[in-house]
Amino acid sequence: MSRRLAEVAKKVGVSEATVSRVLNGKPGVSQGTRDAVLTALDVLGYERPTKLRGERSRLVGLVLPELVNPIFPAFAEVVGGALAQQGFTPILCTRTAGGITESEYIDLLLAQHVSGVIFAGGLYAEREADHTHYERLQALKLPVVLINASIETLDFPHVSCDDLIAVHQALDHVISMGHTQIGLLLGPADHVPSERKLAAARVFAQARGVEIDPRMVAHSQYSLESGQAAANRLLEAGATAIVCASDPLALGAVRAVRRAGKDVPRDISVVGYDDSALMNSTDPALTTVRQPIDAMGRAAVDLLAAMIAGGEVSRDELLFEPELVVRRSTAAAPAGS
Repeated sequence: MSRRLAEVAKKVGVSEATVSRVLNGKPGVSQGTRDAVLTALDVLGYERPTKLRGERSRLVGLVLPELVNPIFPAFAEVVGGALAQQGFTPILCTRTAGGITESEYIDLLLAQHVSGVIFAGGLYAEREADHTHYERLQALKLPVVLINASIETLDFPHVSCDDLIAVHQALDHVISMGHTQIGLLLGPADHVPSERKLAAARVFAQARGVEIDPRMVAHSQYSLESGQAAANRLLEAGATAIVCASDPLALGAVRAVRRAGKDVPRDISVVGYDDSALMNSTDPALTTVRQPIDAMGRAAVDLLAAMIAGGEVSRDELLFEPELVVRRSTAAAPAGS
């Protein structure tokens, strides 16, 4: 107990006696100092006394699927900064292969008495995944906001980039340059944003007189290596343009084209999605659909802050419009294609 008092006192910059008064619910401590002591207790990993556990800290969990894809560190920067501006401290939780699972992170965050959680990508978008930990959060009525599409049964507010508009922009771009053999390189088949992109692509292509051949649809994990393997199938099917569901997938497609002895964009055009860091510095610079991550991240934090304050927020999906960024990885379809 004395060690805990000393650590908390040192972190907050008060005496051990002050920390003791807070933990024992005694008067004579300002509300600001009291809040600081309770937050320090959470940050240091100590359990609050039973009588104080109902009071939540100013901690917010930020759960990401990974940090390899540069779009997620970008979201972390925006969301973390917006949380800090509103007086919250983010706790970053990222999944790694063989590491802590999303469900285990939720256990840890609940033990820290977080005020809420923001998920920027995760199992909520995968139909075949275990969603028990989300249902637990629903039952606890903990404020939660999701970034990008989720399965329909999860009743959380969420902000999304409009997949329909994103696909329309990408397809309109390559079709306008004469491409008719267009491949779609998407995420896993049970991934909700990929489902949406595929459905939107089929409707849009049909309206433009272009058919999306089933052989021109490839599903992949969201990595450069998986994207390369899946892109090989699209090249074998005769694709002259490949529209991808992420920038790493697009970079995998570029690598596949080169390994096949072809050139981007002379032989094959490639379009990414996200406009993550350094996509203007790749060779060739990547044409991609930009997610408005700054606006989306700040909106997610605003929703969460309103919920933490006890306000009612809409459960309707808040859609943000993407922007096509044309660079050097797309060009006119090869003659005779």
